[in-house]
Amino acid sequence: MASVNTNYGALVALQSLNQTTKELSQVQNRVNTGLKVASAKDNGAVFAIAEGQRSRVASISAVKDGIDRATSVIDVGLSAGEAIGDILKQLKEKAVAAQATDLSTDQRAALQADFNALRNQVDQIANAATFNGSNLVNGGNLTGGASQFNVLTSDGAGGGGGRYTLQGTAFNDGAGNPFSSAAQLDTATGITVGANDALEFSITNGNETTTFTIDVEATDTIANFVSRVASASDGRVTAAYNDQTGRITYSAAEAFTVTYTDGSAAADDGGTLDAGAGVAAGTMAVAVAPGSGSNSLTVSGFDFRLGGASGQALNTVTSALNISTANGASSAVTAIDTALTALNRDLATMGAQSKALDVQKTFLGKLSDSIEAGIGNLVDADLAKESARLQSLQVKQQLGAQALSIANSAPSIVLSFFR
Repeated sequence: MASVNTNYGALVALQSLNQTTKELSQVQNRVNTGLKVASAKDNGAVFAIAEGQRSRVASISAVKDGIDRATSVIDVGLSAGEAIGDILKQLKEKAVAAQATDLSTDQRAALQADFNALRNQVDQIANAATFNGSNLVNGGNLTGGASQFNVLTSDGAGGGGGRYTLQGTAFNDGAGNPFSSAAQLDTATGITVGANDALEFSITNGNETTTFTIDVEATDTIANFVSRVASASDGRVTAAYNDQTGRITYSAAEAFTVTYTDGSAAADDGGTLDAGAGVAAGTMAVAVAPGSGSNSLTVSGFDFRLGGASGQALNTVTSALNISTANGASSAVTAIDTALTALNRDLATMGAQSKALDVQKTFLGKLSDSIEAGIGNLVDADLAKESARLQSLQVKQQLGAQALSIANSAPSIVLSFFR
């Protein structure tokens, strides 16, 4: 039916042209922004996910900034500790020289003056080692104190199912002094290490129990052993050694049991694994309790000032040290040797903490990159594909306009009926 009131063909052509124009507008917006989801109206669910992940990237960036500040604080402390170590070496040199019995009174006085001048620099260095208001070497951030130094290492709060940990008794020299991580296991108190000794960690998941065997050699350093725990268990159990307490802590995300094998049979662990009395040969297995997750690291603070508190590195180096006599010089050498040993132990701990923060920062950098890549997968437009669509839609728009023009001219045929 021919009608001048209703032109159905023009209506259809107009709808098609409008749809093409709408699609063309979307493609042009994607080309302009580089995003296929630029706002919530493009895809609400994807936009919400992407915004949440963008927020996490920002949080990770803030955590990395905090790690950078903490690393700087530790680096300043290390620099101060190394400088104090150099002074202690010079003090020892003066004290050793003063042990000679052929020195005159004037010569001893000169040595004492040099000794005092060097010693007085120690506190100046320790108190000056401040970065961003934090000082790890003047006793202001002693671990366990009200102002201990904590660093965020993750944007999450840890947790999940928590962690399972097991802490053994301290490795020490018999006088309560902990070994460094470089100490060999056969020199440490606790387990008597021999041929074919091992630790066996068992993790049960449903009906499946997996056992990891960690060989223990007498020549292993504590650091070697700690590293082997993680590698031999494919990372499911990790170990960490604290130079301050001398304890090894075993951790896992799953509940585990551990057995000490002496030779070829389960044996008494001497309390080394569970910080308590060992179990008689045959059935030593310790189930551990879950702990809570953590997203922070407590950085150990020290006191490198002269005559610090008991247990601090330089508590034996006081203003009472006097090298004006051979006997006094001998006592000074002993005190300085003790201080050097303690100082080097503390510096090793600080260095390990700095390395741990570097590892965490590297991980966070990779994590941030991966999250940003994931966001890109969700919202980024494929510009090669969009450019092809843009050209296609432009041609389609021109054809639609031509079709609408033809449809609009259709009613004019009615005039021929009245000629």
